[in-house]
Amino acid sequence: MLTALIMAGGSGERFWPLSTPTKPKQLLSLFSDKSMIRETVDRILPIISADKIFIATNILQVDEIKKELPDIPEENIIIEPAFKDTAAAIGYTSIIIEERFKSSGEKIEVAVLASDHLIQNDINFREVILKASEEAHQNSTIVTLGIKPDKPETGYGYIEVNNSEDLILDEVYKVRRFREKPNKETAEQYLASGKYLWNSGMFIFTTETIFKNFQVLMPEHTEVFNKIRREIQKDVTGLGLSNLVKPYFDEFEKISIDFGIMEYSKNIKVIPVSIGWNDIGSFTALSEVFEGDNAGNIIRDTEAIIHDANNNIVICDDCTVSLLGVKNLIVVKNGDNILISHKDSAQDIKKIVSKYNQLKK
Repeated sequence: MLTALIMAGGSGERFWPLSTPTKPKQLLSLFSDKSMIRETVDRILPIISADKIFIATNILQVDEIKKELPDIPEENIIIEPAFKDTAAAIGYTSIIIEERFKSSGEKIEVAVLASDHLIQNDINFREVILKASEEAHQNSTIVTLGIKPDKPETGYGYIEVNNSEDLILDEVYKVRRFREKPNKETAEQYLASGKYLWNSGMFIFTTETIFKNFQVLMPEHTEVFNKIRREIQKDVTGLGLSNLVKPYFDEFEKISIDFGIMEYSKNIKVIPVSIGWNDIGSFTALSEVFEGDNAGNIIRDTEAIIHDANNNIVICDDCTVSLLGVKNLIVVKNGDNILISHKDSAQDIKKIVSKYNQLKK
């Protein structure tokens, strides 16, 4: 039985001021008339019905997510009581999924997906998810999707594949190891070797397999999960369940599932894919998705007057932006907040958000 877990608790601070705590990146309509989380759900609906799709989020975002996804059962929108990173979040939600469907007697596969990734080839994506699910079911493996790189990207982690021949798309390979984000020279070596893939952060497992891995590699988490499972069996959902398990969340070490399990598990497989994927990590990703004007400017939802301006990104509500003699800028307005940043500083927008939050206290 294939289910989906969509991770939707992120704050999307690199997209401030468009992204806010109650309406972060996944709830924005950046690439179509649909929000990114709506796109994510619609992408998977042809192979996973709405009653088997679960959303992991937090109390700040839950109301907006319910409005955005009225077809997802309310009890499937899981409120994490505290942010303890992805190991706790994925384990917690996997218990809920397992308890919900264990009476079927079937193995339960879980596809963990991000709520804010762009995937342009939906059909191929679904085919790969089904193939990964079959591999996870048959061989008790954790299967991740590895993106075939087309440039020496330093912003992603990499997956090294244990194979001596050229990698074939959509085939299953044994993972040799995970690599941290490299410098430019190392990334160029990875690309030239043909044996490395970008780590997409999407993976598929059975609940039986993931809890066995937790038991071996993260026994402290397993102890907390056993306490939480008893609370889940009381058949409480929503905010009531979140409040019930909060004391146990305080016991979790804050650690990602990548560091806790993926880098140490002995049975990880990867499928190389080329699905038009982009993790949309910052405003500069818009330049990779949209075609600019003759001077390379990306203008979205904005009336702009441009003279001698190149390679800028402009998003503005209810205003006219004039660009004169500038290049490589990000200009974003949302309500009363305006961001002006050099493209090279796009990854540091979080620092502005921190100062903004201090100013507004």
